[in-house]
Amino acid sequence: MPESAGGSNVEVAHHLSEHHEAPQSRAHEMLEIVEAIVLAVVAIATAWSGYQAALWTGHQAELYSVSDTLRIQAAGATDAANEQRMYNALTVAEWLKAQVQGQDKLALLFEGRLLPEIRPAFKSWKQTDPLHNPNAPAGPQLMHEYHSAKAEEAAKLNGQAAKVFEQGNVARRNSDDYVKATVMLATVLLLTAISQRFKTHGVRVGLAVMSALLLCLPLYRILTLPRA
Repeated sequence: MPESAGGSNVEVAHHLSEHHEAPQSRAHEMLEIVEAIVLAVVAIATAWSGYQAALWTGHQAELYSVSDTLRIQAAGATDAANEQRMYNALTVAEWLKAQVQGQDKLALLFEGRLLPEIRPAFKSWKQTDPLHNPNAPAGPQLMHEYHSAKAEEAAKLNGQAAKVFEQGNVARRNSDDYVKATVMLATVLLLTAISQRFKTHGVRVGLAVMSALLLCLPLYRILTLPRA
């Protein structure tokens, strides 16, 4: 009879042992599945984030190059505008001298030498009687009719350069944001790798949960950041 009871206890213990090991095995399998999913997501997100960071970096360099080219063109237009202003100023000065000396033919010659864009302003300026009117503007380039095509071109190019440069800054910030997301993904990868080193089931589960939760932040950043 005692032997029968002992045999029953052994069977019960064996049954309980099997029943206890099964949940642990299933939980371990589920944990490994979660860790595998986290690692796969991290790998894909890291590759995508690095790809976008590289694209934005190249886009940034291209925009900065375009901005520099526009500024060089603007500088050239500014130099041309300054040369035209100087030429017109000297020509008007010689015209004034000829007028004061009564050399009408010479004055007419200098007037004909003026650049086309200043002639409407020069005509209006002459009507103010600059030789006798102390309140007349100092020169035709101060008249509202005067417009310098090269100066306007330079201003337009500088405006375009500033706009393109700001676009380059935006591209740089986007690249930096993708790099930050990549760093956060590396942190998730490290935590996942560390969790696999622990044999204690509770610690491993805690680190796996922490990795999964931390993964949400860089994923959100990657999904919401602009694409190149």
